[in-house]
Amino acid sequence: MRLIIAMLLIAVSALLQGCFPLAAIGVGATAVVLSDRRSPGFYIEDEKIEWKIRVEVIEGFKDAHINATSYNLSVLLTGEVLTEQAKKDVEAAARSNSGVKTVTNEITVGGNSSLASRSSDSLITTSVKARLINNGKVSPSHVKVVTESGVVYLMGILTREESDAAAEIARTTSGASRVVKVFEYIDKAPML
Repeated sequence: MRLIIAMLLIAVSALLQGCFPLAAIGVGATAVVLSDRRSPGFYIEDEKIEWKIRVEVIEGFKDAHINATSYNLSVLLTGEVLTEQAKKDVEAAARSNSGVKTVTNEITVGGNSSLASRSSDSLITTSVKARLINNGKVSPSHVKVVTESGVVYLMGILTREESDAAAEIARTTSGASRVVKVFEYIDKAPML
């Protein structure tokens, strides 16, 4: 199935002669789909879930800073809202989206994080991703990294051993205050 999707993406890319940026996106998407443990359908559905939550939920909370990340139909909510009721409302709205299996609500109640804090979080995320490259224990393409207020959230479909390796890399990354694993576990890594 993945091979068919890859071939279709390459074929479509070839039809876009003269449209290099679009062709590059097609080839990049092919590489991501081929290395991802999610099915191509779930990969696309995750993108749709994030978009729907962004449009239907997050934009309704003007005084909040909310992020929604979906991986294999499981949603992670992070950020800040002003009240406990707003936190519950965001979670309920995220759960109501068709296709969502689970919601992990890590939103904190309080004022919005500063630009400096968000910049620091971006740096931590980038550092964790860089440290996952060539570590020999877990593929960076199998782990989605989200950082909020120094807390590193890890999502993916991993074995217990891969999960432990990813968590250790994140835990020992400069600036990370805590690591939260939001993984789905498999018995053994599939052969590629």
